[in-house]
Amino acid sequence: MAQDKIVFCCQECGYESINWLGQCPDCGKWNTLVEEKVAAPAKHKANNTRVAGAPQTLAEIKSIETDRIATGIGEFDRIVGGGVVPGSLVLIGGAPGIGKSTLLLQVAQALNRQGAILYISGEESPQQIKLRAQRLGVDSEQLYLVSETNIQQVIEYCKKLNPKFLIIDSIQTLSEPDLPSAPGSVGQVRECTLQLMNVAKGYTIATFICGHVTKVGEIAGPRVLEHMVDTVLYFEGDAQHNYRILRAVKNRFGATNEIGIFSMQEKGLIEVLNPSEVLLSERNEAASGTVVVVSLEGTRPLLVELQSLVTSTYLPVARRQVQGLDYNRVLLLLAVMEKRLGLHLGSQDVFVNVVSGLEIDEPASDLGLVGAVASALRNVPVDKLTAIMGEVGLSGEVRAINFAKERVQEAAKLGFKQAVIPAGNLKEAQALKNKIDILAVKSIREAIDFCLKK
Repeated sequence: MAQDKIVFCCQECGYESINWLGQCPDCGKWNTLVEEKVAAPAKHKANNTRVAGAPQTLAEIKSIETDRIATGIGEFDRIVGGGVVPGSLVLIGGAPGIGKSTLLLQVAQALNRQGAILYISGEESPQQIKLRAQRLGVDSEQLYLVSETNIQQVIEYCKKLNPKFLIIDSIQTLSEPDLPSAPGSVGQVRECTLQLMNVAKGYTIATFICGHVTKVGEIAGPRVLEHMVDTVLYFEGDAQHNYRILRAVKNRFGATNEIGIFSMQEKGLIEVLNPSEVLLSERNEAASGTVVVVSLEGTRPLLVELQSLVTSTYLPVARRQVQGLDYNRVLLLLAVMEKRLGLHLGSQDVFVNVVSGLEIDEPASDLGLVGAVASALRNVPVDKLTAIMGEVGLSGEVRAINFAKERVQEAAKLGFKQAVIPAGNLKEAQALKNKIDILAVKSIREAIDFCLKK
């Protein structure tokens, strides 16, 4: 008779070792290897999927693109690619209390007329879920609630009810009885997700999985979990503030890095239809060190306020504190400013912040950062109705960016009078010259001279 074996499994990346190690050789994290028992392979495994049938040619396979199911929640539909795809597996992650369960209940309400919805909760009783549903105004007649942690029982419910949608809250509470490890362990999360994937594909059930996150903001469990699902959505934002950002970091049925912005209210998550206007609503008109950059999130241009504070330091080494931008990229741009503009920043503390908790990771914000730091250093404000965009090279040149026309168009729509863009994008943005003044620059010196003119 086969015996169970013991392995040490990394709870961050899923790496397995026969011996305990202080540091994971794969992801480099410390004290993440936990002892787990691995059951011997069973001789007979239950088949949870329908028979796929004989192989078909590409031309014979019916497309599911036209079968997308719109929820009516515009921000959510756009993130998932235009609607929910039947048989898709969607993973939603986020910090505790940020609104994952609230969003899933609202999606269930929006999908009420499309078919039966099975809501599996391993953390709350049906009575607790109903209390939240009443507060949110959810009264779906086709929403079935059950508190269950056994994945085999969940599959039986799916076979019996044959729902069109399945909601799992959360994947860390489910367990496979044949595995000796505890719920939430790497082995359990991987096995339960695999079985849910088989059910979703075999029975064409659109499945939404709620996942916990680690202290660094990543979904708990092995990274292979994200590779198994079709779509990965992350909730961003502070649970103590109203605004929530739902970002698609992976999507087999649509664009990645799309974002949807919601406001958490008493009745649940409310769509923010014009996020650029909301993000700029509290901008100080006369403050130096603040500029507006046009960031591209997926296919959506988003106007964001970028702030900088430059002060003389009393420490041997000047401080550099960055919030919302890549730290190393900021250091590189400060070095370019010292070399190409002759600005003395070595004796200055520099603080950089992206307003509203957003994170910008594209090079088109480079020129905006340069403008904000120069404005803070010289204490000269940049015109409130000027939007800045462009990538900065090491020689101080301003390089062309993607989707410049769409960015300028978004700035013009919100009433901005001027747009500073790279000279390489002038041709495509020229069509908007009747709506907004366009200044094409080749170097950061040209941009700074224009933005900081008195």
